[in-house]
Amino acid sequence: MTVTRTKPRLDSAHVRELLHSMLRIRMFEEKCAEAYTQEKIRGFLHLYDGEEAIAAGIIPLLEDHDRLVATYREHGHALVRGVPMGAVLAEMYGKSNGCAGGRGGSMHLFDADRNFYGGNAIVGGGLPLAVGLALADRMQGRQATTACFFGEGAVAEGEFHESLNLAKLWGLPVLFVCENNGYAMGTRLDLTEAEIDITTKARSYAITAEAVDGMDVVAVEAAARRALQTIAETGKPYFLECRTYRFRAHSMFDAQLYRPKEEVAAWREKGPIVRFQKWAMQSGLLHAHDIDEIKAEIASEIGEAVAFAEAGADEPLDHLTHFVMAPDRPAPPEVAVPGKMIETTYREAVKAAITDAMTRDDLVFLMGEDVGHYGGCYAVSKGLLDRFGPDRIRDTPLSESGFTGAGIGAAIAGMRPIVEVMTVNFSLLALDQIMNTAATLRHMSNNQFGVPVVIRMATGAGKQLAAQHSHSLEGWYAHIPGLRVLAPATMEDARGMLWTALQDPDPVLIFENVMLYNRTGELAENAGPVDIDRAVVRRAGRDITLITYGGSLFKTLEAAEALARDGIVAEVIDLRSLRPLDMATIKASVARTHRALMVDEGWRTGSLAAEIGMQLAEDAFYDLDAPLARVCSAEVPIPYAAHLEQAAIPQVDSIITAVKQVMENKP
Repeated sequence: MTVTRTKPRLDSAHVRELLHSMLRIRMFEEKCAEAYTQEKIRGFLHLYDGEEAIAAGIIPLLEDHDRLVATYREHGHALVRGVPMGAVLAEMYGKSNGCAGGRGGSMHLFDADRNFYGGNAIVGGGLPLAVGLALADRMQGRQATTACFFGEGAVAEGEFHESLNLAKLWGLPVLFVCENNGYAMGTRLDLTEAEIDITTKARSYAITAEAVDGMDVVAVEAAARRALQTIAETGKPYFLECRTYRFRAHSMFDAQLYRPKEEVAAWREKGPIVRFQKWAMQSGLLHAHDIDEIKAEIASEIGEAVAFAEAGADEPLDHLTHFVMAPDRPAPPEVAVPGKMIETTYREAVKAAITDAMTRDDLVFLMGEDVGHYGGCYAVSKGLLDRFGPDRIRDTPLSESGFTGAGIGAAIAGMRPIVEVMTVNFSLLALDQIMNTAATLRHMSNNQFGVPVVIRMATGAGKQLAAQHSHSLEGWYAHIPGLRVLAPATMEDARGMLWTALQDPDPVLIFENVMLYNRTGELAENAGPVDIDRAVVRRAGRDITLITYGGSLFKTLEAAEALARDGIVAEVIDLRSLRPLDMATIKASVARTHRALMVDEGWRTGSLAAEIGMQLAEDAFYDLDAPLARVCSAEVPIPYAAHLEQAAIPQVDSIITAVKQVMENKP
């Protein structure tokens, strides 16, 4: 509803509605607790018992087009938002007729039709997502509010601070709701926080914030009305700390030995339902028969929900991998016949790709550290701020998890963000958002939400950059289902992969090797999008297949030229896509050459080269005339590779040496 007044109208109809909402949550969860003891609900079960006034007081005030991001204790949020009770319970049962097809369970309820973006099992993980959803609404001119619910435990997470800072910095319409129940799992708030007044923390970001008695549904509704009216008038974030208490343990799995029974009993005396029901009866707004009618109505609904859930079927085992990636992807682009060739650099090719994408599509924007006024750490975005403005070339704080999560949220809500993480080692600060949200959301939500975000980062070793700026971690990311991982090496790919990636319905990570930015070469003036699914044979050969990607491609091609002078004709494959791997092209090449050497800047142990080698051993063993080999970045100790002359990263000489050893059939 549109909030036009700040005070609740407590007539009998509204009082009945509030009590019905709270009792509905309480009685539903009592049935869930019973089902858990019967092992009909498995895993973790976090009950909202005692906190019902918060959902009941806030969520009915939201419009249908407003968005809601919940925490893992979200049954109450889902029910009040309008997710059908049967679908919620079936999801908790793990049934295919659940609101997420049984894939999310108790902690991950989703409903795209109701703009319900689910709970998040990662404490604080939903905060950046909410910022991104609100950012997308702001950039697309939609008048919507994003409500984000989280517990007081999230206040200790960096994502809390990063998200509040971004929301205030960008003036975003986010209603932050902290459900402060006093305990982060089993640890009292004053044992973990130097400042236990959470409202004070929010105000430190210059956000309007207030604390409210979370056990008083009328006080909660009044505060929510003030908050939503302020957001509607200013477009800026608002923070509510609802001080409440959970009567049950952190989860049904919890023995609850960390707080005395007397404490729980004392809080139950002032619980939101008993308190409001007593007041409603004393004021004459409700009578005993009204309450009996409400309970009977809810009991009937619960009975129907139980029948719906128990009639549901388990998802067939052969469906479990459905929606790890989108079932439908755009067709590969048609590559134009190259026109006039011009001299350029890899850096300028990447810049041209960004410029082209932003010119073609107003939904595309670039965000990241120093991408605007500074022009990018590697000068890739230099000049783009003047051309496209600060809304679309968006400088961010040094808060990788926060702004990456915001990019993910913006993508879910229809934008096409290009998130630039300055270097690959910094991306580890955003790994939670990349792995636990971007890579999993489509599968967990049963294809209700996709994350078409593109994340670019520089990778590879430079000169005198020490151990913290010389990583090649693309192989790590290629290990994560739900992601598409690209490594453009040529001018054509640096120019052409971005637009194709932006059309992809799933998250795409693009790794640009730092040693390629200054590389010069020719690029067609009419260069455009390229295929991102297939490896390419960059040099045909007959004697051995050299498999590589990214910064090692040109070293490998140089080595192949040198080997040709010695009579060894090597075929060179540029992987281009690291996930999924185009093993068909690799195996076809090995079937021709009968030998294979992988060249990989990643560490030898657990490397992408190891994965390719194992797949060849499994599927192409009888095509091989010599043992598989690899040249990777050095690691200490590497006793089983001591016979190889290796530099810190693969070099031309080490590739040549390794090839000759394979050709001589040495193990």
